[in-house]
Amino acid sequence: MLRNRVKELRARHGFSQTELGSRTGVTRQTIGFIEKGEFSPSITLSLRLAKHLQVSVDDLFWLEEDEI
Repeated sequence: MLRNRVKELRARHGFSQTELGSRTGVTRQTIGFIEKGEFSPSITLSLRLAKHLQVSVDDLFWLEEDEI
């Protein structure tokens, strides 16, 4: 399963789901689904999220250990 730190980093930057979605070209709902692990973003969206959250993609997303 793909894990992420989107919610943690979004909060650290003071972004709402709506604001982060607007900055990255997706809806608030998409950000919520990503945060809950219910949606795996495209490479393009992953790069946009990492850019706006000021981390590398590797620091934002990872596979659960038993799936590597």
